[in-house]
Amino acid sequence: MALVVPLEIAASYRARRRGLLGRDGVEGALLLTPANSVHTFRMRFPIDVAHLDRGLRVIAVRTMRPGRLGALRPRARHVLEAEAGAMERWGLRPGTTVEIG
Repeated sequence: MALVVPLEIAASYRARRRGLLGRDGVEGALLLTPANSVHTFRMRFPIDVAHLDRGLRVIAVRTMRPGRLGALRPRARHVLEAEAGAMERWGLRPGTTVEIG
C-alpha cells in the first residue's frame, strides 16, 4: 500500500531559493529540484531533509534545526523537505524510492 503525501514542487530558481522560508509549517512535503543541499537560516521550525538521487531513491535523511547549513551531497539531484518527524512517520529512509504521481 502506497502512502500519499501532499507535495509541492519547487523547480524554478526563485521557488527553490525561497523553499520553506517565511512559513510556519508545511502540509506534506516540498521537493526542491534540482538541488543537492539546503540550509535552514531564517527558518521558523525544524525540518526533515531527504536527499534523493536521479531515480528518486533516498540517499540520506536527517532532521535540521533552524540556523543550520546542510551537508552537500554530490550524488543528490533533489531534496525533499517536510516538518521534523514526518519522514520517520512515513517510513522514509535511505534506499526508499519516492514516487511522484
